[in-house]
Amino acid sequence: MLPPDSTMAFSVERLVGRAAEIGMLEHALDELKERRGGAIELAGEPGIGKTRLLRELGARADAQGQTVLSGSASELERELPFWVFVDALDDYLQGLDPRRLAALDEADRAQLGHLFPSFDDHAAGVGPGLRDERFRTHRAVRQLFELLAVPKPLVLVLDDLHWADAATIELLGSLLRSPPAAAVLIAIAVRPRQLPARLSGTLERAIRTGAMSRVELGALSAPEAQQLIGEAVKGRAAEALYAESAGNPFYLQQLARAPLRPGAGGRGAGSVSLSGVEVPGGVAAALTEEFALLVESTRRVLEGASVAGDPFEPELAAAAAGVSENDALEALDELLRRDLVRGTEVPRRFRFRHPLVRAAVYDGAPGAWRLGAHERCAAALAVRGAPAAERAHHVERSARHGDTAAVEVLREAARSAAQRAPVSAARLYGAALRLLPETAPATERVGLVSALGEAHSAAGQFDEAHAAVLDGLDLLPAGDSASRLRLTARCAVLESILGRHQQAHARVRNALDGLSDAGSPEAVELMLVLGLDAFYRRDYGSMRDWTKRALAAAKPLGHRSLTATAAATLVLANLLAGDVAAARTGRDEAASLVAALSDAELALHLDAGANLARAALYLDRYDEAGALAERTLAVARATGQDAFPVPYWVGTVRFMRGRLAEAAELLDAGVEAARLPGYPEVLGWSLTSRSLAATAAGDTAAALACAEEGMDVARKLDAGPLAPWCGAALAAALFAAGEPRRAVEELVASAGGDQLAEIPGPWRVNYLELLTRCWLASGRRDEASHAAAGAEAVADTLDLRLPRAMADRAVAAVALDRGDAATAATRALASAATADAVGAVVEGALSRILAGRSLGEAGDREHAAAELQRAAADLEACGAPAQRDAAERELRPPRPSAAPADAAGNAGRRRWDRLAHGTRARGRPPGGRP
Repeated sequence: MLPPDSTMAFSVERLVGRAAEIGMLEHALDELKERRGGAIELAGEPGIGKTRLLRELGARADAQGQTVLSGSASELERELPFWVFVDALDDYLQGLDPRRLAALDEADRAQLGHLFPSFDDHAAGVGPGLRDERFRTHRAVRQLFELLAVPKPLVLVLDDLHWADAATIELLGSLLRSPPAAAVLIAIAVRPRQLPARLSGTLERAIRTGAMSRVELGALSAPEAQQLIGEAVKGRAAEALYAESAGNPFYLQQLARAPLRPGAGGRGAGSVSLSGVEVPGGVAAALTEEFALLVESTRRVLEGASVAGDPFEPELAAAAAGVSENDALEALDELLRRDLVRGTEVPRRFRFRHPLVRAAVYDGAPGAWRLGAHERCAAALAVRGAPAAERAHHVERSARHGDTAAVEVLREAARSAAQRAPVSAARLYGAALRLLPETAPATERVGLVSALGEAHSAAGQFDEAHAAVLDGLDLLPAGDSASRLRLTARCAVLESILGRHQQAHARVRNALDGLSDAGSPEAVELMLVLGLDAFYRRDYGSMRDWTKRALAAAKPLGHRSLTATAAATLVLANLLAGDVAAARTGRDEAASLVAALSDAELALHLDAGANLARAALYLDRYDEAGALAERTLAVARATGQDAFPVPYWVGTVRFMRGRLAEAAELLDAGVEAARLPGYPEVLGWSLTSRSLAATAAGDTAAALACAEEGMDVARKLDAGPLAPWCGAALAAALFAAGEPRRAVEELVASAGGDQLAEIPGPWRVNYLELLTRCWLASGRRDEASHAAAGAEAVADTLDLRLPRAMADRAVAAVALDRGDAATAATRALASAATADAVGAVVEGALSRILAGRSLGEAGDREHAAAELQRAAADLEACGAPAQRDAAERELRPPRPSAAPADAAGNAGRRRWDRLAHGTRARGRPPGGRP
């Protein structure tokens, strides 16, 4: 929707040149007409014409009947969460027919109600359970865009993104990584030299992956500059303007609109800093001259508007300026006539002609006067009932030390932003702490410090979070032992995240040793933290020991959720330590304890359900694992705790059970959620599981991308447990991509040698089977035999069905390679049957493919075809089309030209012929699809 004053604006800022840039914009719009979305970035220095091109894009899109929504980030409001999206969409949503949004579920409406003030009515009646998770907010916005683009394509124009707040950057990154499944074009403008590092990385990644196109704007040529300023200035005067402006359209027009008057100062005096950039001194002088033409009362309103915001409302500009609304409106007419401000599509809302104009006005206003102006704005907003989040911007800039009312406004604003925009929340908590009077109770200061630490942690600022928790520990009164233990546990977790495992271990041990009551709930929590710390250090025996102590201490307390958590974690610890018998025994107790928990109790310790689900999976109890995982996910979602790492846990269970599409959806959400706080451990685990699920589905490109990113994460961490699994996932993806030698290198290097000693418990057999296939594909038969023998030896010690199935498959592959088709068929069929009995559908199907190949070599073509057809059907049902195709290819004869002439090739051709003959006997044409 173009502003009603667009004709005036375009006449003031004529578009000259830019043919190549317009061509790229037209291409994007052509793609949009074909219902293909995309993203485009306009990059260039201040005043170079980015905003003008965005307006041109909007005008052309509007002329084609597309919906155009535009917003702009603002330098002085850069801390307001999601401001540019609110600016672009809020008024549009307010006037939207509610029926357009009927397809949104309650959770999405709740998220959008937090984001857009005008949307709050749509969220009425929705409880707090699913509110405030950042990745859910991103998903809700994505869903919203998809709905808005249903009747006609949507063009979202976002200007001055270099001033975007952290929450906006996260949302934009999510939309670029996972674009709306609709005709949505996102067009942004940025100043490259003012980009924050996080936004720069986001945009570079989008350009590199092809998710976004970049248009770099340069200076106008001299003829284009002459065309822009018109015939009023010619000859040497025009040449001088062009030289001083360096072909920058805004500088050129600013110099042309305010000719130098005698005594105003020279234009060649160098450049000055304005709005964080260096501008020519003549431009600054021209702006100063322009402001000097205003009478004092009009200039004061202009300064008030610069404080009120961009865009601003006349009422708020009047309050900031300390004048009546009538006086402000009279001044506004003069400002509009002089084109210092311009109208927008929204009644009673105006913008400055250019952000540099606003910056010049704001910077030029007296500093002490600005304090009062912000204070008057805050008071006016309070009178109209604005929420704390809206007032905090002005309170932060004007409140006095010791102002408890201001502290409360900042604290309330921080609380409302904490989950969706933790960077903003951390800043607001910090401001509240600075204003807090020295006489405030210690508990109040500790509460603010603790909240500050949580906000830093949620934002991935773990060093700052750690420092805040240490401050909280120093501030705690001596007698508050319960709070001290909670903060100690939190501090240790942060130290583990930061890789300071010895420091974390020592901190918790000291706290535990200092407890007078080693059987308290706080002591149990500390023991569980020590168990987690041992996991990070790959000391699985110590993990088992500390968790066992936690369980023994929890039982007499009657604390059901703590006891269940300790019991469930102990089952997993026993598996990691290789004690399957103890894991089996403990599983019965843990399952009973977790089943007895109410949802409210489970919500207090989601680890109880998640750890037991993972343990049940590897104890061959797939149905139980699935039920536990889904219950845990449902409770997590109902209580707003499904950001991470729950999607990773549940996604792993889903893909192991053959629910590949559902697993991929959940794991994608888990990866997105883990990116937000920059939590490397959880991101690495989520990427690893996503890669394995993609490999199972046959999506090799996604599998490689996730595995390689996961390995990048793992390499930055200390020697924790992540690297072996990341290496295994990368090896699986590389093998699927036809790179078996590199797969061997990655697997052996990351997992502790050719017997993969760093991969614990039942998982080792899985990857020894993978290593067997990699060696065979590399032509290394002896090494393959060694890996298969290792798989069988480990499976014998575990007495678990799925490891046995994997070992059988490894032995079958080696046997087939050596020409013993009968043994290969027997072991492959046994592998398939065992995997099916467990519920590992994909693994069973892959074993059947090997069985079909072996049976064909053994001459049993009917049985071979039956096994291959069943494998294809199972893989089809799981959502693994590439793997299904692999099964079907075993049923097809190769083209004659593709068959090699050597003895091995002839044997292969005979096998294809036999299998094809068997297929025809079942009424299918050679090479036909089911």
